[in-house]
Amino acid sequence: MEILKNVILAFHIIGIASLLGGMLVQMKSMKTGETKIVPAIMHGAWTMLITGLALVGMAYATGAGEFVNNAKIGAKTVVLIAIFVIAFMNKKKPSLAGWVLPSLMVLTLINIFMATVWKAYS
Repeated sequence: MEILKNVILAFHIIGIASLLGGMLVQMKSMKTGETKIVPAIMHGAWTMLITGLALVGMAYATGAGEFVNNAKIGAKTVVLIAIFVIAFMNKKKPSLAGWVLPSLMVLTLINIFMATVWKAYS
């Protein structure tokens, strides 16, 4: 079961890399105003959502659920939903407004920092 958890965690990290990488690829296009939502952004967000739910579900199924920080998971889910909403609203547009890509980047970085810095101290 530990191997499966680590494989799912690896895919979760690949999802965040895809999400952030899809935005970093667009950095050069920000100068010309020709940015768009690339498939890597959407695929990364979906991968994060599915693998994140799988990780939390596995924690509860294996009895480690009492150690799951529900506030942290809830906050990370809200941030990911905000990423989804912004990305879906702008997915079909030929070019994005100037605030869209920086907002997605900030939300992605917030999600990364919540995952790594937010620890349950007792």
